[in-house]
This record gives sequence, C-alpha cells and structure tokens, in this order.
Amino acid sequence: MELIKKYFPNLTDEQERQFAALDALYHDWNAKINVISRKDIDNLYEHHVLHSLAIAKALRFKAGTRIMDFGCGGGFPGIPLAIMFPECQFKLIDGTAKKIRVCNEVASAIGLKNVIAEQRRGEEEKGMFDFVVSRAVMPLPDMVKIVRKNVNVNPNANHNALPNGILCLKGGDLQAELHPFRNIVEQTDLSSWFDEEWFKEKHLIYLPC
Repeated sequence: MELIKKYFPNLTDEQERQFAALDALYHDWNAKINVISRKDIDNLYEHHVLHSLAIAKALRFKAGTRIMDFGCGGGFPGIPLAIMFPECQFKLIDGTAKKIRVCNEVASAIGLKNVIAEQRRGEEEKGMFDFVVSRAVMPLPDMVKIVRKNVNVNPNANHNALPNGILCLKGGDLQAELHPFRNIVEQTDLSSWFDEEWFKEKHLIYLPC
C-alpha cells in the first residue's frame, strides 16, 4: 500500500481505504479461485495494482469518461483505475466466469459504485466507450480488430487530454507488434514513472482510434 502512496500521494481517505482492502480480498479470493499466479500474489501492489495505475500516469480521465477493460482477468487494470477515477464509468469484460465473479465480489466489498463486470467475449460487446484498456491480453493487431468498434470516435465525444483510443500495458520487445501502427502509436516505458526494477521492459501503448 505504501508503494501506491509513493507515486500517488494525493489519494482521498476513501481511496486509501479501498486500495488497502485489496490485499486481503485478493489473497482470500486467490485461495478459492486462482486468478493471480500463486507465486505472484505477494507482489500484488507492485505487479498488479501499481502496474495498472501506469495508465493513470499517462492520462487523468475526466469525470464522465467511459472505459472498457478488455480481458480484465481478476480486475486489472479496471479495479485500480475505478478506485482512482470514481467519477468515471468502467465496464470490465472477460470470457471466464470465475474471474468476473472475483471482479464483482471485490468491487462490492470495497464499495465501488462505478464498475460493471460481465462475462463476455470482446466480439460480443456492443457498447461504446471513450477508451479501451487492457493488460497483456493479446497482440495489438488482434485486439484492435475486436475492440475498435467499441471506441467512440465522434470528435464531440472526446473530453480528455488524449483523443479516444486504446491503452495497453505490455512487456518485452514490441517492435514487430506495433509495426502496423508505427505512424500513430505511442510507446512509453514504465520505468520513466516507476523506479522499481520490475518495471524495466514494461511499456504503455497508446493507440488513438
């Protein structure tokens, strides 16, 4: 929890309470339903919560922004972002029912009112959003084919500092994966925001739609 406060020192008391509650909740649910690697659960705040919040370093979503977390797993990056931006609306989708159950149970337990989590494949989702976020779900070209239809490209719909689009957290060498979008894609190394060794070779990809 102190790691979150290190990089986000202006949290409200409610946000601190919600972030602090994640540790016990995810340890409990992970013992029942394995949604995070057993060997990684003790790194929850660094490898999952703070990793998710890299998106908040790139863009402070304005009130009313609608965001879809595609392939949310157990709730990352959607749950940490929903805590950080309580005046935005988040829809979390994943094809695995047990993962969606964890998302809903965690959101309910900490009192998140701005999250809907549903078992659904991306191809089935018809809603329109300002941004689609994800964390290492699939190669970017494959993801774009599925979710581009869900990004609201109406110029009047953009209220944020960046045009509406896709924000992905990824690791490793992405040169080949990003090549089809080389003229418009932006890659930011997470080590430019976070000091911890784990964030080396981790990146945030932004693709305007």
